[in-house]
Amino acid sequence: MRDLTTMSVLVTGGGSGIGEATARHLAAGGARVTICGRREDKVRAVADDIGPLCTWVRADVTNADDRSAMIARAVEHGGGLDALVSNAGNMERSPIGEWTAERLLNVFNDNVVAGMLLSQEALPYLEARRGSIVFIGSIYTVRSYPGAAPYAVTKGALETLVRVLAAEIGPRGVRVGGVRPGAVLTEINQRAGLVDDQQAAERLATMANHHVLGRIGTVDEIAEGIEYLVRAEWTTGEILAVDGGMGLGIIS
Repeated sequence: MRDLTTMSVLVTGGGSGIGEATARHLAAGGARVTICGRREDKVRAVADDIGPLCTWVRADVTNADDRSAMIARAVEHGGGLDALVSNAGNMERSPIGEWTAERLLNVFNDNVVAGMLLSQEALPYLEARRGSIVFIGSIYTVRSYPGAAPYAVTKGALETLVRVLAAEIGPRGVRVGGVRPGAVLTEINQRAGLVDDQQAAERLATMANHHVLGRIGTVDEIAEGIEYLVRAEWTTGEILAVDGGMGLGIIS
């Protein structure tokens, strides 16, 4: 396993949820972490709270100049780049009758295209350090929920990308993996305007029995899975389910 204390990691969407938990977890293990996000107040506060091992940059992964800026900051902060955790994304839930080309293209750009282009730009630095890329999938790729198609298909695309990209850049020494979370309380639904904090918590609480372990997960547990993929030197092309057994399809 790679030693975290020698690693420089860029985490997109690091101002809240899984991204924030991942930044905190990896920095606690000694990694030099760079976080980015669209909301300066959020990423600044998280980085300040973590301390000197974490730096921040206000950046939008869908913007080409911002992608260059976040990579440059990570390389400067960590003396190179060992891992990219491509976490930033958005939610789009709508039934078939409400789909529009604009909304579908926006969520594909946010969740798939931006991460692909960021990976492309980060690749020379990752190759130099025999590093890795981790994408965030979703339980929606194996459990079918009506109205979730726009979001689910973007996550399905990412899970396919993990396998294809791993095959393509593995010979260059770069590993690619993905984590597939079960139900975890984050801000993604709230940011999309679908629910408020209380509604999100109440909705997820009703899904505890969809997990064979009897409860929803935590962002810290997802961060543990991300850490494994970042450090595991002989694992690539895999989607790691961190879902409390939700993917088994059993409702108790």
